[in-house]
Amino acid sequence: MAETSPSSDRIAAISLDESTVLARGPEVEQERAAALHDLAVDSHFRPLRAVDLGHAGPWSLRLAVVEGRLAIALRDHHGRDAGTIGLGLTRFRRAVREYFAICDSYYKALRKTSAKELETLDMARRGIHDRGARHLLEALEGKVELDHDTARRLFTLVCVLHIRG
Repeated sequence: MAETSPSSDRIAAISLDESTVLARGPEVEQERAAALHDLAVDSHFRPLRAVDLGHAGPWSLRLAVVEGRLAIALRDHHGRDAGTIGLGLTRFRRAVREYFAICDSYYKALRKTSAKELETLDMARRGIHDRGARHLLEALEGKVELDHDTARRLFTLVCVLHIRG
């Protein structure tokens, strides 16, 4: 088993398979950029199998959708292939659909609604986002140790990968 320090149990870099992502609006692009930045600055991510095989972070990840599954390709701190984690996307579809719907309502409301209505929509948006993060935490249980904030940011990127133009 590889020895790791807390600073190695993080994401150093992350990218998306852009071939699976189509047209993105400015709001989605801003969310994507913020999630990528925040993951690189502050995350807790420890892929258990890769660590057991002698790899150590910080980790580089590449997210893609391959045959209806989320593929999380891992590279260790030396840039070596540390395996791929695959997750079925079916469990996320409802949360992603609801998240897109509430975000659409929220962004439209920014232009023409009261602060109270905007706050209500924002609370709903955060609630759906948290539920998606919990689904991701459950799906990765036994595969990756990660914290809630890291799961939230990764769920944002899962949503971006669902955009089909």
